[in-house]
Order: sequence, then structure tokens, then C-alpha cells
Amino acid sequence: MLLTPLALAIALFVVVPVLAHRLRRREADVRPFPAAKLVPPTPPKARKRSKIEDKALLAVRALVVLALALLGASPFVKCSHLSLDREGGASVALAIVLDDSGSMRAPAKGTTKSRFETAKAGATQLLSSAREGDAIAVVLGGAPPRVLLAPTTDLAAAKAAIDDAVPSDRATDLEGAIAVGEGLLKDLPHVDKKLVLLSDLADGKATAPPLGRGSTLPLGVPLVDLAEKVADCAIVSADRSGTAVRVRVACSPGDTFAGRSIEVLAGGKAIGASPGVASSATEILVKIPADAPVALVAAFATPDRVPTNDRAPVLSEAGPSAIAVVADTATETTVTGGAPVVEQAFTALRGDLSIRPLPQLPESPEDLASFAGILVDDPPGLTPEQRRAVTRFVAGGGVVLFALGPRAAEAPLGATFEPILGQAVTWEKNPAAGATATSAHALFAESAKSLTELFAQKRIVLGVKDLPAFESLLAFSDGAPLLGRRVMGPGEAWIVTLPFSVDDSDLVLRPGFLSILDNFADAARRHSAPRRSEVGMPWLFASAVKEIKGPDERAVPSVKDADGTRVVPGLAGIYTLVVDGQRETRVASFPTAELDTTPRKVEGAEASAKTGGVRTQTEISWVFALLLLALTAAELVMRAIRKPATA
Repeated sequence: MLLTPLALAIALFVVVPVLAHRLRRREADVRPFPAAKLVPPTPPKARKRSKIEDKALLAVRALVVLALALLGASPFVKCSHLSLDREGGASVALAIVLDDSGSMRAPAKGTTKSRFETAKAGATQLLSSAREGDAIAVVLGGAPPRVLLAPTTDLAAAKAAIDDAVPSDRATDLEGAIAVGEGLLKDLPHVDKKLVLLSDLADGKATAPPLGRGSTLPLGVPLVDLAEKVADCAIVSADRSGTAVRVRVACSPGDTFAGRSIEVLAGGKAIGASPGVASSATEILVKIPADAPVALVAAFATPDRVPTNDRAPVLSEAGPSAIAVVADTATETTVTGGAPVVEQAFTALRGDLSIRPLPQLPESPEDLASFAGILVDDPPGLTPEQRRAVTRFVAGGGVVLFALGPRAAEAPLGATFEPILGQAVTWEKNPAAGATATSAHALFAESAKSLTELFAQKRIVLGVKDLPAFESLLAFSDGAPLLGRRVMGPGEAWIVTLPFSVDDSDLVLRPGFLSILDNFADAARRHSAPRRSEVGMPWLFASAVKEIKGPDERAVPSVKDADGTRVVPGLAGIYTLVVDGQRETRVASFPTAELDTTPRKVEGAEASAKTGGVRTQTEISWVFALLLLALTAAELVMRAIRKPATA
């Protein structure tokens, strides 16, 4: 912004050098005339007006006048270049929170660049003003927050980290990212510590308390132009059922999908389309041919301002979302009647997995494909077909729980529990009153206190060779297992040595029983690995994952912890994985929270662009002054090397 616009009037004097060159006289042209030798010479009286001959000198003089005008008119100029302020010239510890969430793919105000590209350019500008001794840290603001670069004084490494940063489709967690940035700077010896947030402030929490409230460091938000609400719609999911594809769409608050249409593409060619929707419908049914190929994509016919979320792969079926319960309704109900106690207990837990009672365990692996977990109460062994089905189920990542009782000990010939148990079990007298809290796994540290008195006259005793294969989660007071867990490849097998019957013990009447079912359901949920989940939600694998490729065909990193291997998808689209030598496909969908681009308030919003030690105003009058001096010197040199007549 020019602080003295009137000084630009000086630029009008640029016509002065032009007039001077036009008015300058030169020598008259000399033409020989023989008769003139007979005439006495007289002083010349006529001189011709000269045309502009020395254009280089004229250009220099004109530039001198223009530079003088700029020097007077713009002592200060606002620009988008960011730089660091320093307290007393000391070294700075800077944490840059770079928002890489899905909303940052929207175009920045007044440009064709995305908000992420603008924020990334701002981070690069901040690094350009860093000096030796400054410590730089970079945190990514997509959920969950990640440390892209730990504090380092290697400015080249910091620049490389910023250059390598790429946008994602994650949800936003600015609060967590700010907290991570503060933690990175906490123990650094620098006195001057700065925290800068480069974001559109759209975290889906517009009504939450302002960002920066309660922060130990002042929060700088210099790129305020990024905080602008934009209208956007996205395709969240697309599921195929026969000759139709059900597409679920979502839009930013206050916007609708009305008037737009959806196409189903096969190899880039539309094989089905929906008419323009005239209401705020969130699900649209698109008809497709019966012989349509498997690989299909649902997409908007006309892309909007954020085209990256305007398409989604079509799935033929959803992932497992239920637990199968096989229980005897004749012997495992309470005296008041109703469903078996297991079903009633699951209903009381109100989990997100539905409960589906079955009269018996299916013998076909296909019949178990829709389940995340299987609970079987006191089965009389497993038939060969059931064993194959259970083996395939566990090998695919499923979780099974067998509550063993008297019928399990009386299994008929040919009915065993292989491969979960290699030896037969026995139904013997129980010398212990109940479980002990000291023997409980951390999952049952509190609930084990309710299981100290079970009044079980008998219990199941496992074979000696099977005991080492199980991890004891709960044990009787004499050390015998009450609840054991065995990891079998990507799946798990749980064993309870008491049946879920009120006639055999008080186990189902204790709070600890609900804890057993709740933790079993949680394990089933984690291992079920639904084929579709939101971007940023981790996938857990009990075994190693050798190959993971995302929608951009790049390798996706994995992290190993105590629970297994975790993979966190960062982009919406199809992922291919190789788990235990088997290839499988999963889909990450765009998080609907990122469609709300309403910016969140910042503590001290008026000063947020100036706090944090960041400047967005640069003093450039010295540049014009140096330019003026250089042009003046150039004019003097040019005049000195020319003839006096041409000066």
C-alpha cells in the first residue's frame, strides 16, 4: 500500500528529458556548393531541430524521474512475504504448524493456487529469513497431528522438509497441533520462541473457544486471507448392489446438492448417470448395466471448487459390522425369560456392532464373512466343516470366543476344537472361589474385583499342551485360567473356562461379565478392518504388512506397536495391501467434517497477524534510493563518454 500516493505526481516530470532531447540542437548538415567559394563566409544562423538520437541516455533519465517518484510515494509497501522479527537480534526457536487437512485443498482467495500451496510458500518465506543458530520445527495440522520435523538448527533440512510436505484429505486438529508445537519448543534454550499457524482455521469447530486461548506462547496467524468460507460438496461413499449404485453425498453447512448430477464411470467412460437432484438429498441411486465391470468410480458430472473430493471408488459390499452369537435359548436364559443372557448383555453395552443370534455355527466360510466376531456358548465341539470355516475366519482377521462348559467336555467323536485347542478339555470340580485381581490383565484390572466370588462348582480344565499357547487375561485364585487369549495370525481366539449359564456359575451376573464382552467386541472391531473407513482412522493388523500402496501409487508407511501394525491412510481412495501373503483392497473416504470451511476464531484476532514474531510488512525505500543513485551514476558515465555536442 502506497503511503504517499500524491508523490506519484513526480512521475509526470518524465516528459522533461523527452522535451530536452527534442529541443536539443545539433550541427547543420554540410553540403559542398562550388559557387559558395566566391562568397565570403558568414556565421551560421539556422540550426535544425534535432530528433531523439541518444535513446539510451533518455531511458536512463526517465528512469531516474520514475525512481524519484517511487521513493517519495512508497516508503513502505505491504507484501505477502513473511519474515521473522527478533528480540535484540538473538536466535529464534520457531515452530511452524502447517495445516495439511482436506479443506486446505480449496483455492486461496484471489489466486488459482490451493490454500496448502499458499501456506507452504509462507513457510518457505519464513525459513528464508532464518539465520544460523535458529531452531526450526514443523508440525502438520491434519488429524492426528504429526511432527514433520523435530527442532533442528539445520536450515537446509528444514527447507527440505517443507518442500516434501504434501496435502492430505485428513480432518483437522489445530488444537492438538498447536499443543505439539508448544511441546517441541518447551525445552529449547532459546529465549525468543515463536509459534506460527499457517491454516484456513477450518477445523469444524467454529463455535468452540478461540484458538490460542491458554497457550503458553503467542500464536501468530499471518495468512489471514486463507480463512474464508467456501461452498463444497463431496462424494463420501458409493456402494454397488446389483444393477444400482447408491452414492452418498455431503455438502458444507447451508449448501445442497440440488441441481447437480452424478455419473458412474468405468475406465473413464460414463455407464450411468443420475438426473439433476432438485432437493437436498444425501443419497442418490444411479442405475448401471447388469454386465458393468467391477472397477467403477462415482463422480460429479461437473466438478466444484474442490475437485479432489468429487469422486469415490464404488464398493460391492461393506465391511463386517456384526457379532454372531450362538447360544442355547433353552438353557441359557434367566428365570424371567427373554433372550439369552449374552444377547441381553450385548444390548446393554449398546456398541456400534450389531448382534445377530444364530441357531448353530455355520459350516461355510462365506456365511461368516459378514461378521467381525463370533461368540459360541458351550458348543459340543466343532464338526470338520465348522473347523474349516472357523480357521478361514480367524485367518482373515476375525475374533472368536468360546465359553466352554459340560457339553464341550462331552464332544462326540470327530468333534474337536482344532486348531484353537489341540487337546480335549475336561469338566472338573472347581477348587477356587473365583478370580483374583492380581492375576488380571490391565484390561480387567477394575472389573476383576467383581469376579472373586463366582460360586462355580465345576470348570473346564485345558490340556497341558494347550496352556502355553494362551495368554492369561483372568485367572482363578489357584492360577488356572478363567479367560485366555491366543493370537492366531491376523485373528484371535478367546477361551472362557465357564459357560454363560446362570445354573453353572454367577459369572453372567457380575459386572466383570460385561467387561469381558466389551473387550471382546472391541477386539473384534479392531480386527474386523472394515473395507471402508474415514481418512485418518488407523487400520490395525496383528501381523506384518509387507506392501501398502495408496491412491497416488506411493508407498504408505506403517508403525508397529504393542497391538500390532498400524496403517493410517492420508488420502481418500483405494489402498492395496499385502498381509500374510494375501492381497486385499481397502477404501478411505473423505471426512465430512472437512466440508465445513467456516473459520474458527483466534484469540486476539486483530493482533494475530502481528504476533508470533512474524512480519508481513517490508521497508523497501532503501531499494528505491539505491536504484536512484545507480541511475544517476549511469547518466554521469554516459555523458562523460559522449561528445560534448551530444550531451
